[in-house]
Amino acid sequence: MQKVLLLTSRKRIEKYTDFSKIPRGWQLVFLDSDYQEEAALEKGGDADYIIVDAVSPVSSRLIERMPNLRLIHSEGSGFNRIDTQAAREAGVYVCNNPALNSGAVAEQTILLMLALLRRFQEGDSLVRTGNQGKAKSLFILNGIPELKSCHVGLVGFGHIGKATAALLAAFGSKVSYYSRHRLSVQEEKELGVGYLPLSELASSCDIVSLHLPVTPETTGLIDHGFLQKMKSSAFLINTARGEIVDQAALAQALEDGSIAGAGLDTLYPEPADFQNPLLQLSESCKYRIVFSPHIGGTTDGSFYRMHRNTWNNLFLAAAGKRPNNIVNGL
Repeated sequence: MQKVLLLTSRKRIEKYTDFSKIPRGWQLVFLDSDYQEEAALEKGGDADYIIVDAVSPVSSRLIERMPNLRLIHSEGSGFNRIDTQAAREAGVYVCNNPALNSGAVAEQTILLMLALLRRFQEGDSLVRTGNQGKAKSLFILNGIPELKSCHVGLVGFGHIGKATAALLAAFGSKVSYYSRHRLSVQEEKELGVGYLPLSELASSCDIVSLHLPVTPETTGLIDHGFLQKMKSSAFLINTARGEIVDQAALAQALEDGSIAGAGLDTLYPEPADFQNPLLQLSESCKYRIVFSPHIGGTTDGSFYRMHRNTWNNLFLAAAGKRPNNIVNGL
């Protein structure tokens, strides 16, 4: 018998899992993403596998106290809250679901860009209060930029960055990227993108969009210095992780007009509360920032693909085979 400890939404597991594929006799232990370690150990300390919400932790303490543990699987692509080193030392695979929600996150990225360019929130509010004519005249006189006219800089150019570049190509935008590992000239030509050093990308692009994993090097990467390099007319988009952005610095940049606006699908910590400086902006800034509730990669299609891959990896491990997408170098 195999035992699976599920540290994520039970309703989500039940919706997106094909239970007919799970072998008879497997035991599933459900907790939630905000679980307590002692409860996890009490109910699933002898589990063989963990499936965990991508934003929930799996500590070294938990790993070390689960003697049968063979694999920890992130429900999504993120795995920065799993202690990968402790898992490696314990001989436990850590796997994730990369690229399976790339198209969905890219769509959300474009949505946030367009919402800022077309002043969607402000326009919606003015129409609802009987001021459609005022809004139309004001927006026309202020000027409504097209995405086609924007130079978009992508910070990070993995699966999601490339999917975003493909959508931007359909709009006719000029696209530049920054990555630690530059592509070949031929690859850049095929993808229709150009390379820029990070500082130059910040200073020259109309929109800067983040597509990086959270690592010690990327945490707080978008800080006061970076934001000061951006154009005062530029927008920042984050559909990656909240930890990448110094949120106090971003709040200040929005307040003092260092940048024109921001579209954010993710904050830190999550779930966000009113202590976050970006939720305490002045009334004058309320239309300069657009939020979505970290749903970029959470479409039906994405979850079906991710859950199918997750269970397949558990089945591989149960058969003594090497799972896919190992991220802790085991």
